[in-house]
Amino acid sequence: MAELLSLEEAVARLVHDGDTVALEGFTHLIPVAAGQEIIRQRRRDLTLVRMTPDIVYDQLIGAGCASKLIFSWGGNPGVGSLHRFRDAVQHDWPVPLAIEEHSHAGMANRYVAGASGLPFAVLRGYTGTDLPAQTDTIKPITCPFTGEQLTAVPALNPDVTIVHAQRADRAGNVQMWGITGVQKEAVLAAKRSLVTVEEIVDDLEPRPGAVILPGWVVTAVSEVPGGAKPSYAAGYYERDNSAYQAWDEVGRDREAFTKWLNDLNGVTA
Repeated sequence: MAELLSLEEAVARLVHDGDTVALEGFTHLIPVAAGQEIIRQRRRDLTLVRMTPDIVYDQLIGAGCASKLIFSWGGNPGVGSLHRFRDAVQHDWPVPLAIEEHSHAGMANRYVAGASGLPFAVLRGYTGTDLPAQTDTIKPITCPFTGEQLTAVPALNPDVTIVHAQRADRAGNVQMWGITGVQKEAVLAAKRSLVTVEEIVDDLEPRPGAVILPGWVVTAVSEVPGGAKPSYAAGYYERDNSAYQAWDEVGRDREAFTKWLNDLNGVTA
């Protein structure tokens, strides 16, 4: 059964230096508060994993938490580049960042393989692209039945996956709805998992199309109202577009970012 913990305690217990950490969410239910708590706890040498890293990954990279990023697209959605990500790759600031790039389909299939206990996934998705020449974890494979040339990618099994959801009950069962991306697969593939939720309730009311993560597949649940802001949580709050626009100015300048980071950590000038 999942433990109900504060966010601070959950991150302290579950996220360790050198871990492979996935914070998943696709435009919606992005675990921003959890990512910022990782920054506050000064975790280092993380391999960050996410299909679509956005501003919370920009923050983690800029804070020096990451040594590698495994991803399929990165940007400030609707605004532009991730400037802390770019600075780390191009100028090694604040520390060098290795990258491993895949397609969306490749990343999704890697999580599915990890959740299924398989060593790799097979797909057609890289045919005609240059990614196999750039990424060592994309390999050709021949179908033993048809002889067709396909592509294999290794399973993803994060040390810890963190996602955000709308609700959990007191037994640690989690309920999420709306755009749910690969959160379920990422949790099932991980050795440990943390789910931050808008609220903990006595009973989960049925909702059409909702995904349920049973308490026995979740390590810890933390009640964090607003934990996905500035992304949105269906049924709770809308996306704060102005926050994404404002991040562009903060992220593109090292001095402005350092001030933001000091503010987050409660450091006074």
